Amino acid sequence: MNAAGKGSGGGLSKVQASDALPLPIRHTNLLFSALFMASLVYLMRRWREKIRSSTPLHVVGLAEIFAIFGLIASLIYLLSFFGIAFVQSVVSSSDEEEDFLSHAKTSACSAPSPCTLLGPSEASSEKLPEEDEEIVSMVVAGKMPSYLLESKLGDCRRAAGIRREVLRRTTGRNLDGLPLDGFNYDSILGQCCELPVGYVQMPVGIAGPLVLDGRLYYVPMATTEGCLVASTNRGCKAIAESGGATSVVLRDGMTRSPAVRFPSARRAAELKAFVEAPENFETLSMVFNRSSRFARLQGVHCAMAGRNLYMRFSCSTGDAMGMNMVSKGVQNVLDFLQDDFPDMDVITISGNFCSDKKPAAVNWIQGRGKSVVCEAVIKEEVVKRVLKTNVQSLVELNTIKNLAGSAVAGSLGGFNAHASNIVSAIFIATGQDPAQNVESSHCITMLEAINDGRDLHVSVTMPSIEVGTIGGGTQLASQAACLNLLGVKGSNVDTPGANARLLATVVAGGVLAGELSLLSAQAAGHLVKSHMKYNRSSKDITKSVA
Repeated sequence: MNAAGKGSGGGLSKVQASDALPLPIRHTNLLFSALFMASLVYLMRRWREKIRSSTPLHVVGLAEIFAIFGLIASLIYLLSFFGIAFVQSVVSSSDEEEDFLSHAKTSACSAPSPCTLLGPSEASSEKLPEEDEEIVSMVVAGKMPSYLLESKLGDCRRAAGIRREVLRRTTGRNLDGLPLDGFNYDSILGQCCELPVGYVQMPVGIAGPLVLDGRLYYVPMATTEGCLVASTNRGCKAIAESGGATSVVLRDGMTRSPAVRFPSARRAAELKAFVEAPENFETLSMVFNRSSRFARLQGVHCAMAGRNLYMRFSCSTGDAMGMNMVSKGVQNVLDFLQDDFPDMDVITISGNFCSDKKPAAVNWIQGRGKSVVCEAVIKEEVVKRVLKTNVQSLVELNTIKNLAGSAVAGSLGGFNAHASNIVSAIFIATGQDPAQNVESSHCITMLEAINDGRDLHVSVTMPSIEVGTIGGGTQLASQAACLNLLGVKGSNVDTPGANARLLATVVAGGVLAGELSLLSAQAAGHLVKSHMKYNRSSKDITKSVA
């Protein structure tokens, strides 16, 4: 299979070293590798004979000339194929990967670049009026699109203010309760949020210390639900007074699943057999890994629906959550496969077999992101004193509620009390994608009486926690501060991926604490009472509503 260099956008093809011969790439690589070794071995043997016979080395015959030529040609090919591609991948690395070295990416709004989604005519440098009032009138009249304000003004804060005024005049409604000042709009340009008109305030509480794997963590939780932080904090206290929790990361791999279509199911099955064949993994991995310094293909699992084929690629992504990283690698493989399967019609880069931001059995069974198990043994005395209940009641409640009740409901990955509460709160506080709370909250909570029924063994198994410590919202000031509080801000230079895995274990540890506390409140009949105390307000809020 010849790896012709195609851009993901379908532009002009690049000439690559693998185009040297009209052969499949694996055969071309094998041929030049064999030529290099054979030429090198032959020349070394010849030169050893010349040294023994005192023959000058520069006196060469025809066979030696061919050997030297073969050695140089194969060396050039191998350096071009492996070396140049690596250098190019370093130079053209993604924004996520740049964060591995810089730990933060700053968008220079003072000299903005036109959005790549805009055409040249749309991003032209037309001179604007100096007064904001005139610009507002232009946008309201439809003479200038609102999305061009940042690139034309070169001032992100001013652009947000003008857009906000346009919105007020267009709708006739004010946004007085939505703050505008006090936020760095430069930091979101081109990567976090488009068309900003302000920012939403979210209170952040701290639960902890959470004693996890012998270390103390103070867990930031952004939430508007009263009692949630207090409840999680109580669970942390119970865990700490019982010696702490331990965690283990079972898997670490982000997935992306393109959907392709063939003229027949037989042809789709042929590609399925090819990509799943162990002997082809090295070739696919080499093509996939060219897209990034950190993405490393782990495997490909396929499924068919008629003549449609879904290929679920899984790869490690360092400390980034990695969706962009894996998508680039998948695009490389699709371009590569197109040569030997020209009748392959790529329908979409993501065919929902991934599965991203949707509850899916494939994530529950095979995992996505980080698969984590977190456990603790809670002493009987702590159960009674801190959690205000007893071991037997907790075990019985978990069986009837989390296991049997969820089964009756036909739950998918929801065999827990409220894992998504803690996951969402930590995600928002640390700059994760809140929508990935859907699959990241897959969790089964297990409670068991041990030590002759005196103590409680509690665990949470979470197969698809999708987190990163670089890229996306993690570079915003507030979210970066929360990551710094946990000691996982940015990338881990010594062990890429270690910070993201640590964050995943903290999420699981927080869920463990939250599950323990809520189940205890329900077992003791305190749930309604606590919410009446912490989740109700006696303030008259009607006066604050315009």
